[in-house]
Amino acid sequence: MARMVLVRHAAPLAVLVTVAAVDVIAGRDQVVLGLVVIAPLVAANMLGRGATVGYGVLALFVAALLGVYDQQYNADAVVAQLVRLVGVALGAGAALVGCGLRLGREAELAVQERARSADLAVRRLAETLQRSLLTDPPGLPGLQLVVRYRPASVDVLVGGDWYDAFPRPDGTVVAVIGDVAGHDGPAAAMMAQLRGVLRGIAQADTRAPGKLLAALDCGVRQLSLPILATLIVATIIHRPRDTLVCWSNAGHPPPLLIRSSGPAQLLHTAPELLVGVDAREARTDHEITLHRGDTLLLYTDGLVERRSIDLDDGLAGLRTAADGLGRWPLSELADRLLTAVPGQHLDDVALLAIRACR
Repeated sequence: MARMVLVRHAAPLAVLVTVAAVDVIAGRDQVVLGLVVIAPLVAANMLGRGATVGYGVLALFVAALLGVYDQQYNADAVVAQLVRLVGVALGAGAALVGCGLRLGREAELAVQERARSADLAVRRLAETLQRSLLTDPPGLPGLQLVVRYRPASVDVLVGGDWYDAFPRPDGTVVAVIGDVAGHDGPAAAMMAQLRGVLRGIAQADTRAPGKLLAALDCGVRQLSLPILATLIVATIIHRPRDTLVCWSNAGHPPPLLIRSSGPAQLLHTAPELLVGVDAREARTDHEITLHRGDTLLLYTDGLVERRSIDLDDGLAGLRTAADGLGRWPLSELADRLLTAVPGQHLDDVALLAIRACR
């Protein structure tokens, strides 16, 4: 650090020494002493205000001293010498102003850099949190599960979209797809809280999905969580010949049923309120039976929302794209549907594909 300070001081000192030497070597009839003003200008670009003032005073002193050597204080030259000294003083003042502007800009850049560093740290923490939550689904008897997550932007890798699947003590499986409002770290944090509350409720409460959503709404209210989210909660019961899926939808896009043969079908239901709006909202359960090879797709609205088309057209495009894919390997089906609706994604995309295997 001390060596760096010495290096910075070397430049303005070298200017003073060089100008003085040139003035002396050139002789009394060649007056170059005014060039000493360069010293405070150099200091203004490398050092602080105090050093700039110091080099300004030193430059003025050297200029005055060289004026004595150059015999500039006689009647014929004194006016010109005074003008030179005033010029040096004004140059030193300008250097001080420039130094202040530079230091202000550097301070502003430092604040911005600290803010960027803090934002990056928060973003990395949020990404770590989201990666820890959006894990591969568990292996479940009789079921194949495939998940996908794609952020809307390469710059913002976190948001409020999530998927989840886990077994309950009674042998049923709970599958969840959800979307908390927002596309940043706070949304990811809210998503983590909502996911944790729902997991806790589902492990202790073996009732149908509508009751789970109602209990989740009550939990959000009791904990005063500032959350607004769309959500589908489904319970899956695998039976010897088929699989029963029961689900409840809180303002979320409808599930997509892809039979092993035949056209795909959007499972539209009467719209119900988002989680976080009204804990008194009545929740409705719906059921469907999956036979071997059938696939149920749960997804967030980023899969079907585009700037160029409305939501209904996006849903229709997804259903059309899914026709004929029922026999595709589930991973390939999920990848294909990620690009099913043309246009730029406006939002994060999460999807959970569930296939009955036997």
